[in-house]
Amino acid sequence: MTYEELMNKAIEVSKNSYSPYSKFSVGACALTESGKIYCGCNFENSSFGMTICAERNAIGSAIADGERKIKAVAIYSPNQDNCLPCGACRQVMHEFSSNDKEFDVIVKNGKELKIYKLIQLLPEGFNL
Repeated sequence: MTYEELMNKAIEVSKNSYSPYSKFSVGACALTESGKIYCGCNFENSSFGMTICAERNAIGSAIADGERKIKAVAIYSPNQDNCLPCGACRQVMHEFSSNDKEFDVIVKNGKELKIYKLIQLLPEGFNL
């Protein structure tokens, strides 16, 4: 699957976002080491701490299916170009990355895709 196709899936799933409070829709699509893809969107709760980001939703779906190694995540928001993951999502990506130096975070910047390495976004991820 190309990163353009991965982004297209993230764009499509962003339409399912449940974000009545922030009005900030996000879709994400995770590519696993085995080649499977898992999509997720953000969903909010009136108890804001219970809100789940699209990236963690997608990765959680992969985990529920038995996957443990993620290679890349495409993130899209119709509300913002270059929509980067929050700190919690970066740490979750680090936890389930096959290699954070090779893990790609793909975002849309205008009509172009911008690719970050996870190590750029979280240079010292927490490990046990």
